[in-house]
Amino acid sequence: MTGDTTLVAPGPTPDGGVGSGAGATDGLELQDLRVTYGVGARALTAVDGVDLRVPRGRTLALVGESGCGKSTIAKAIVGLAPTVGGRVLLDGADVTGERARRAARFRQRVQMVFQDPYSSLNPRMTVADALDEALALHTPLGRVGRRRRIAELLDMVTMSAEAADKYPAEFSGGQRQRIAIARALATDPEVVIADEITSALDVSVQASILNLMRDIQQRTGVAVLLITHNLAVARYFSHRTAVMYLGRIVENGDEELYVSPRHPYTRALLDASPSLAADRADRVRLSGDLPDPHDPPSGCRFRTRCPIGPLTHPERQICVDQVPPITDPAGEAVACHFPLA
Repeated sequence: MTGDTTLVAPGPTPDGGVGSGAGATDGLELQDLRVTYGVGARALTAVDGVDLRVPRGRTLALVGESGCGKSTIAKAIVGLAPTVGGRVLLDGADVTGERARRAARFRQRVQMVFQDPYSSLNPRMTVADALDEALALHTPLGRVGRRRRIAELLDMVTMSAEAADKYPAEFSGGQRQRIAIARALATDPEVVIADEITSALDVSVQASILNLMRDIQQRTGVAVLLITHNLAVARYFSHRTAVMYLGRIVENGDEELYVSPRHPYTRALLDASPSLAADRADRVRLSGDLPDPHDPPSGCRFRTRCPIGPLTHPERQICVDQVPPITDPAGEAVACHFPLA
């Protein structure tokens, strides 16, 4: 697997894709999540009423342009961003307050793998020390048991036991990311948040890291929230994809989202991807930049760049006046007053 550079499309888990013994509420769920920075007239609402669900044994990819709020959602889930509304649920239970009151317990259940493997590992700690720190804090294992578990974790990420006594500087970027994944798995989490985990790596090793995550998910049944700007990665690694624009989810779906996108923003993103763009003459191209997030447009936030909105169809005043609802975040959902056919 270490040398495998071919992306493996997600397949169903033995129970149909939700993980062993999973029910309808198992996994991670966000309900009306809101994150605001600052106060007053210049307050920035980075995440504005987001609903998402990631069942056990499944992967949800969260995609969108830089600055849309993807990483802010990840930080909000683990308590590193100031939520002002909404709820975080694990296996159907509200754990919004637990992130602060019982931070250690929450970190055991929800782990995060960061983008940069060069900065996420302490250069002064050996691999064994980094893994042992997590095991000592979150498990009842003694010294001998922890050392055995460290060997198991390294084997899980296809690294040799000899790696335990080395320092991060002795490894490549891909190997460091494997170590970071092993550290996240040390607590036996229910949810892993993977925040752009391949963007800092060479193309030649990106697929092997994603395939490793897929293999781990199939073995453990962990829920994975994959945050990425790469739609090709999202398509081939995730079971579902949620598209985010300026703090809100605009479309949420499975493979059909890539075949027949219904939101013009999703269509534009796909048409801009060489490996995903359909062979058609009427490709959608985005114009302009993201609006000022401190002063977002009224109604549909995408209307100032939308090729089928008021810019080209002035009679579509509803796009200016009303926020398009996304009514079914767990189904084939689109937040658009005039969705594409």
